[in-house]
Amino acid sequence: MVSVLIAPDKFKGSLSADEVARALERGLLEGAPDARVDRLALADGGEGSVAAACAGQFSAEEITVAGPTGQPVTACIAVRGRTVLIEAAAICGLGILPGGHKAPLTATSRGIGQALQYALAGEPDTIVLALGGVATTDGGAGLLQSLGAVLARKHGSPIGPGGAGLAELHTVDLADARAALAGVDLVLATDVDNPLLGASGTAAVYGPQKGATPSEVRELDAALAGFVRRLEAAGTTEAAHLADAPGAGAAGGLGYAGMLLGGRVQSGADYFLTLLGADELLAGCDFVVTGEGSLDEQSLSGKLPVALARRAHRHGTSVHAVAGRCALPADTTAAHFRSVQALTDLTDQDCASDRALSTRLLVRCGRTLADRWLEHAGRETGR
Repeated sequence: MVSVLIAPDKFKGSLSADEVARALERGLLEGAPDARVDRLALADGGEGSVAAACAGQFSAEEITVAGPTGQPVTACIAVRGRTVLIEAAAICGLGILPGGHKAPLTATSRGIGQALQYALAGEPDTIVLALGGVATTDGGAGLLQSLGAVLARKHGSPIGPGGAGLAELHTVDLADARAALAGVDLVLATDVDNPLLGASGTAAVYGPQKGATPSEVRELDAALAGFVRRLEAAGTTEAAHLADAPGAGAAGGLGYAGMLLGGRVQSGADYFLTLLGADELLAGCDFVVTGEGSLDEQSLSGKLPVALARRAHRHGTSVHAVAGRCALPADTTAAHFRSVQALTDLTDQDCASDRALSTRLLVRCGRTLADRWLEHAGRETGR
C-alpha cells in the first residue's frame, strides 16, 4: 500500500490549505482507494497560519482585540500545550479594514499587543508571531504600547495610532514591555528580509500596497527613522543595528518591535514545517503532493512548496505540485517537482475567485495523480 502525504499551502482568495488538501485527497482516493493518505495543511507565517495549525494539532481560542482602525475585531489564536500562535493578518490585516478603506498613516498594531497579553496570561513557553498581510506601518508602536511601553508626545500624553502618531514621538521607555516577554521564546515567523528603513524598508516597499502615496511613504519612513533615533537617545543602544537587520521591516515594522522585545526571526516556511510536524510525516511516506495558489519566482526563494520539496528529497521521496497557476518553465520546476499541474491549464474560467470550480479542478488533479503516478510509486517502493 502506497503512503501519500498531501501538504499544500492555501490557494489565496479561494481555498484554505485544509480545503485544498481534502479536495486533492478525494480525487486521489477515487483513483487509488487503497492508498494511505495523510493530510497536512501548511502555512508560512502569513494569512492562514492559524487555520493551518488548527487543522492539525493546535486548538483555536477566540479573542476580541483592537483591529487596524481601533474598532474591535474577533480573531482566533492557535494553542498547543505551552505554544501559542498569533497571526498578525487576522488582527490588523488589510483584509479586515472596515469597508476595505485603507488607512496607511493611522492603522495600528495595538491589537497584536492585546493578543500577546491574552497569550501571556496562559504562561506560555513560546509565542509565535506569524507576520504578513498587515495594514499597518507603525513600527509595532501600537503593540509596544499595549504591553506597557511608554511612547509619549513632548508634553507626556501617549502618541496617537499608526505611523502618523509615531511622528509625534518624544519619549520612549520599553522597560515594562520587555519585562512582559521576559522568559518567553518569541518567534517572528516571516520570509520577508526587508530592513526597517530606506529604499528597501517597510514603508517604501509595502506602504503603497497599504494605500500610501509617495509623500506618505516618505512621511512614514521619516517617522520610523525618528523612532529609531528616540530609542537610541533613551539608551536602547542596539536600536539602529536591529533596524538594519533582515526582517525588521516585516509586517509594517512588527518585526522590529519583536526584535526590541528579544524576539528572533525565523524563516516562516521552514519554521512552520517543523512546528506542524512535516518531518515525521515525510519519514513514513512514499509520495508527496504539495502546492500553492501561484508557483512563480517568489516560490523559488524558499516558499512552502519548495521548502517541503527540499525536505522530502532528503528522504528520497518524490514530490508532485498542484497550483492555481504556474509561471515557471518546466526545466525550473523539474528541479523540485516530479510533476506540476495548474488549474489555469484546465479551464478558461477564473478559478481563483470561484471556490466550487477550484474544488472540482483539485479533485480532478488528485485523480490524475493517482492514475499517472501512484502505481509507479508503488513499484518503486515495492508496496
